[in-house]
Amino acid sequence: MGYVRGAFGVRGWVKIQANTEHADSLFDYSTWWLGRDGDWKPYRFEDGLLQPKAIAAKLQGVDGREAAEAMRGCEIAIPRSEFPEPDEDEFYWTDLIGLEVFTVDAVLLGKVAELMETGANDVLVVVDGETRRLIPFVDAVVKTVELEAGRITVDWGLDY
Repeated sequence: MGYVRGAFGVRGWVKIQANTEHADSLFDYSTWWLGRDGDWKPYRFEDGLLQPKAIAAKLQGVDGREAAEAMRGCEIAIPRSEFPEPDEDEFYWTDLIGLEVFTVDAVLLGKVAELMETGANDVLVVVDGETRRLIPFVDAVVKTVELEAGRITVDWGLDY
C-alpha cells in the first residue's frame, strides 16, 4: 500500500509514499501493518494529513522524531480481508501481477510484472525473458481479464 519515506515533524509523525489510487484512502483503515524483510507489526492509525506530494500520519506508539525516522523504508500493508470489494470490471493491481497476457490471437506475450500509473491511464508492464512490453490498461486494448484463469487478453501486436 506504500512505504515510510521518513519523519514528518518532531512529534512522531511519519511521511508516507502511498501506492494507492487516492493517497488518503489509507486513512480509511484503523490498523496498518508496517515491516521490512518479512517482519511485520501492527500500528493503530491515529491521525493523518494530505500533503502535496505525500501523506503524513500519526501512528500509535510512534512518539518523537527518532522513532519516526527509524521507520524509514518500512512497507505498509493492509490485510486483504479489509479491502472493499472492487466494482465490476475493476481490479486491484496486486491481483493482476503474475497473470499471463495473451494477444487476441492467443499468442503469449509474457506475465504482468508490475503496473505503472502515467496520469493518462495505467500501464501493464509485461515481461517475457528479456522482452519488456508496456501495454495501456484501457478498454480499447484490454479485452478480458480472467482472474480465475490467470490470464489477460489484449488487442496488441507483437511488434508494438
